[in-house]
Amino acid sequence: MPLSTPSFKEQIRSKDILDIFEENYSVIVPIWTPLQVQWLNGVYTTFKDYEKFMIVVHLLSKTFEFYSKNFVKLSYEEYFDQSQIEIEKYNIMDIAKNLNIPKETARRKIKELEELGHIKRLQKKIVVDNSTWPNIQPIETIKRLTRFLSTFSKILFEKKLIIEPISSEQLSKTIKEYFSHVWKLYYDMQIPMLLNNKKIFKDLETFHIWGICLVNQLINSNRSDNSHMSKEYYLDKYIFTDNHQETGVNAMSISDISGIPRATVIRKLNNLVKKKFLKINNKKQYASSGHHIKTMLEIQKKNFINLSKFIADIYNLNNYSKNK
Repeated sequence: MPLSTPSFKEQIRSKDILDIFEENYSVIVPIWTPLQVQWLNGVYTTFKDYEKFMIVVHLLSKTFEFYSKNFVKLSYEEYFDQSQIEIEKYNIMDIAKNLNIPKETARRKIKELEELGHIKRLQKKIVVDNSTWPNIQPIETIKRLTRFLSTFSKILFEKKLIIEPISSEQLSKTIKEYFSHVWKLYYDMQIPMLLNNKKIFKDLETFHIWGICLVNQLINSNRSDNSHMSKEYYLDKYIFTDNHQETGVNAMSISDISGIPRATVIRKLNNLVKKKFLKINNKKQYASSGHHIKTMLEIQKKNFINLSKFIADIYNLNNYSKNK
């Protein structure tokens, strides 16, 4: 029986996805941004340290790249059934450069990961032990991601870019079947997102805390039907405005949500207020200020370009999976 391959006409283009983001900004942003903050919560709680998580992810990304170059496809079960994963020719300078952290910090974090038993150094190789799997298995991330992709597919269906919406169950099946490939794409999207925002906020704790304040505002915006609201009006009404006297979030709640110690949260909040990323009201609740609009939108645009590429790749992979 001949192999059935998807038609070029059926291919989803990342540009089409990006255009839909712009057209449906007030609907998509309040759904996607909380998912990113939930992922950040998991990133922090994994090792109580963003850099350690990113180093492990960077190392594992090397294996995903190797699999991809050699046409190897591992399912979710096959990948996590491995007792360990070897990464050859690791280089601390490369890790430090790729993750935008000082060389000595990278060296220290690798040593700490080794002391915790998550990695082992064998001459010029690093071995990631399967004791790390419970910390990085993306069970909840896949659930949240497939729900979002399924919801987004309904918009594509309405725009007649796909012939039918895609269920979260079907998307989950595709992601798990092609896990090593999909998670390479996922990390290719997420790591630049972290690094882009780190450039603005100087550290990931500060970005994480600001993100929680932003999500609190987006949740409040979702209480109204904004489906026909333009991007400009939505931003002006809910995000880049001084009128947040009743919709802020306090330091204790931010600490509870993120897992970041309260003292650290308070210190970072004070700095965010000082730099005018946030405002504080008389109830000691924090919300975004009307400042840094251009900078934040430029970063968001970069992140959305990467997200649109990821979404297009997953839909096209799902289409291929159904037709093979």
